[in-house]
Amino acid sequence: MKKFAFIAVLGALAACTPEADAPAESVVEETAAAVTAADGGTPYGKYRVTASDGKVSVEDVREDGTWTSTDEAGVVTTGTWEQNSPSLYCTTKDEEGAKQVCHEEGIDENGVWTSKNPTDGTVVTVERVEA
Repeated sequence: MKKFAFIAVLGALAACTPEADAPAESVVEETAAAVTAADGGTPYGKYRVTASDGKVSVEDVREDGTWTSTDEAGVVTTGTWEQNSPSLYCTTKDEEGAKQVCHEEGIDENGVWTSKNPTDGTVVTVERVEA
């Protein structure tokens, strides 16, 4: 009988004790949700990107970590992305041997969102496109 009571007490304690090992997925999701884009919104969405020469592309940055960019000529580029902080947006193109490039982003004194490619120094203007 004492053994039964002891087992019942252990079972009750186990039911009340929070799990020590939280699923890794929930921690990753909470971290990803906490990071914002330079404008303070979610890092995913649709964006109009304008280069210094006036050429425009539309980027579809998806919650699943993938992105698609379509330029004015209809050329499509795809890849994966990470938003490490509001000022650091990293992309990797879906090309053989492509390396991750982390763009420095921010809102300038005029309220314009810019993104600088550290590889070649080009700066583009980014605008969130409402769906």
